[in-house]
Amino acid sequence: MRSADMLQQSLRAAGRSGQRGLALPIILIFLVIILIVAAVGVRRATLTEGITRNQLDYEIARQSAEAALRDAQRDVMLPKLSAKPTNAVCLRADRRLPDTVTPATFGPTCPLGQCRLDASVYSASDWSTKVSPAPWWPTTGTAATSGNWGDNTNVTACAFSGGVPIGTFTGTPKMLGVARQPEYLIEYFERFSATQRFVRLTARGFGADKNTEVVLQSYLRFPDAGT
Repeated sequence: MRSADMLQQSLRAAGRSGQRGLALPIILIFLVIILIVAAVGVRRATLTEGITRNQLDYEIARQSAEAALRDAQRDVMLPKLSAKPTNAVCLRADRRLPDTVTPATFGPTCPLGQCRLDASVYSASDWSTKVSPAPWWPTTGTAATSGNWGDNTNVTACAFSGGVPIGTFTGTPKMLGVARQPEYLIEYFERFSATQRFVRLTARGFGADKNTEVVLQSYLRFPDAGT
């Protein structure tokens, strides 16, 4: 009897040992599954945060561009002044639309942000090959077609070419929370006849990241010449 009892006890001990040995792999499998689920959750949270941040930065850039577009409209609509508006850096004086459109005030280099190109330039324009790009298209070349726009060191001298930083002629406050101040161009052209005069206003704004950029445009039509 004693031998039989000892044999049964040995068998029970071996069974318990086998059960303990089987539990360890199961626990490790569950641990790996939990780690994978946690890693996926962290990755999704990080991706969602990045998308939200990019969308917020885009909205900042869009609002910045809208502010510059409104400032361009104020610039065009300002009457001929003898003194700079409050907080303005420069005065356009007699360089105003629509009466004074000369090569000195409107030209291919966009003096003081005022552009005028020949109709042939628009006909041959192809942004994909950078052939005669529009003045606002950021590429290499003259001040009017450079990606620098209003990054001019002589803005305070009021003798720059290219984009107009916000508030330069109107005194509009600068934008806060942006990597770079928005800017605009005023492009004059006679598309349909010599009597129909238009301006195209192009503004671009930046987000908290300077690589986030939004470009907006609007058109204004002046009374027909001779009316």
